[in-house]
Amino acid sequence: MTRLVTLLRTACRREIAGAALKVSLVVGVVLNLVNQGGALLDNGPIDWARGLLNFLVPYCVSSYSAALDATRRCRENTR
Repeated sequence: MTRLVTLLRTACRREIAGAALKVSLVVGVVLNLVNQGGALLDNGPIDWARGLLNFLVPYCVSSYSAALDATRRCRENTR
């Protein structure tokens, strides 16, 4: 199995995906308030694509870093 496939499978594990979802919810809300706070408070137009990215990017970063750490620990344990 290639390293990328192993990393993706690890990132999709329930405990990693769940933790990444929690991180993305907290960070996504904060980023939306920072990036679109004016529009939200003034009832202006909301950029839905930017709003989605504010949740998607923290999810990807969190799941990637957790999966990378898990695969490194697994490799170290098999040595």
